[in-house]
Parts: sequence; structure tokens; C-alpha cells
Amino acid sequence: MSFFDRLAERIAEVDSVVSVGLDPDPDRIPDFLADADLPRWAFNRRVIDATHEHAACFKPNAAFYEDPDGWRALRETVAYAHGKGVPVLLDAKRADIGNTTRQYAEALGEDGLNVDAMTVNPYMGRDSLQPFLDQEAKGVVVLCRTSNPGGADLQDLELASGEQVYERIAALADVWNEHDNVGLVVGATAPEELEALREQVPDVPFLVPGVGAQGGDAEAAVEYGLAPRDGYDVDVGVVNSSRGIIFAGEDAARRDDEQAYFGAAGDAAKQLKKRLNQFR
Repeated sequence: MSFFDRLAERIAEVDSVVSVGLDPDPDRIPDFLADADLPRWAFNRRVIDATHEHAACFKPNAAFYEDPDGWRALRETVAYAHGKGVPVLLDAKRADIGNTTRQYAEALGEDGLNVDAMTVNPYMGRDSLQPFLDQEAKGVVVLCRTSNPGGADLQDLELASGEQVYERIAALADVWNEHDNVGLVVGATAPEELEALREQVPDVPFLVPGVGAQGGDAEAAVEYGLAPRDGYDVDVGVVNSSRGIIFAGEDAARRDDEQAYFGAAGDAAKQLKKRLNQFR
């Protein structure tokens, strides 16, 4: 079964398109977890416990795990999320050439982190992504129109063909989608581009960041971020919030109230689920 089929089943099961970003910034992990063996893993486990019933997927960002203890924490996190029945999309934005990109792609497999999908960077072209694309059961989510303000510096440039760069990326991703395992990253902070890209590639699922702390357009994220999927009664795609969920309880952290801290994360995920479901 492909990643997006598994995602469709999960969306139907929990009635949610929420992606919970697991970005355990060490500077923001509460003091009551400071003495844990792996504080990032202890933090993620409690976030998963609090939010999994509202999560279509979990999305750890590799930047928060780029050290030996971090990779241990990430492996534990992926396994624990899978134990809760939730797919994991690793936000790593990888790509390279030759044996380097093959090594990156191996992180998707059972001998690596065993994640279900990964974000990739299309800047170096198809050959840099081929080892990811060849793994039919894994999702390959291509950066297209990102949520950060500086994304426009390159992504909005007009090509000789008259296309903008992000439109060309979407067109290429549609061609690369031979195994029906390709999605696109399109930020909720660019609702007009979201709409235009949905018209351009009507069947490609989107990962839509930017709805939480970045204040993106939730209605546009749902209306244009989700795509129909053959054989399923739900549209497929996810809308991500990271800091807006996992750090929702920082007032409780100052009181050393662990239950209230992670309860706030669960409440934030539930509220985002309700907010997004208004537009489905």
C-alpha cells in the first residue's frame, strides 16, 4: 500500500487532516523533562500520547535531531508513532546526486528510520530524486511553494516559458508521479498560489505548512490542499502545525505542571482539527 493510500485510511479513521510537527527545540523543552535519558524522545512521546487521536500524521523535522542522541530520539519517535497507528513524514528536504542521494533515500527504509514519507528538494532535478521516487510504498513530498517569506526570491521567478518556478516544479512533479507516490509542499501563507497549483495538478496531495504559528489561511489550506484519491471517500493531504501545537502549554511549563502542559498540546490539536474540518 502506498503512503497516500495509508494516509487516506488514517484521515478517514480519525476524521482529521492535521499533521502534528514534532520539532522538539531543546531550548523550549520543559525543565521537568531535563533529566530524562533522551529529553527529545520523552517530549515527543508525551506529545504523541496527547495528540495522536487527532493526527493524520506526525512530521518530525530532521533539523531537531542532527546529533547522535537526536537520531536515537527520532528512531524511538518513529517507532512509537507507528505503534499508535500514525504514519510519519520526515521533513528532511533531502536531494543530491549518485550514491549520496541513494544513501539519503535509504533513511526511508526498514534499515534506516523506517519513515513513511520524506520531503525532498527538487533544485537538482529528477536524477537527484530518483532513488526516492523508485520506492513505490514511500511518499515523496517535493518542495514547491514554501511558506517562508523568502520563498518568493526564487520560487516566484518567471521562466522563459512564461511559467513561474513553482509552477514548473508542480508540472515536473506531476510527470515524476509514475508510482502515485508524489506530493507537493505548498504553504498556507500563499493562498493564491495554493489555488492556482490545485487547478494545475488536481490529483496531487499537498502538505500545507504555515497554518499554526505562521498564521496561514486555514480555509485555503483545506479547500486547495486536499486532492481526491481513487478508491477512497476522503480527499487526501495534510495541514501542518508544529509550534502552535507542541508548545501550546508553555504557561503550564512555568508552573512545572506536566499534565496541563501536554493537555494543552492535545487541546490545540483537537481545536485545529475542528477548525479545518469546517472547510472539508
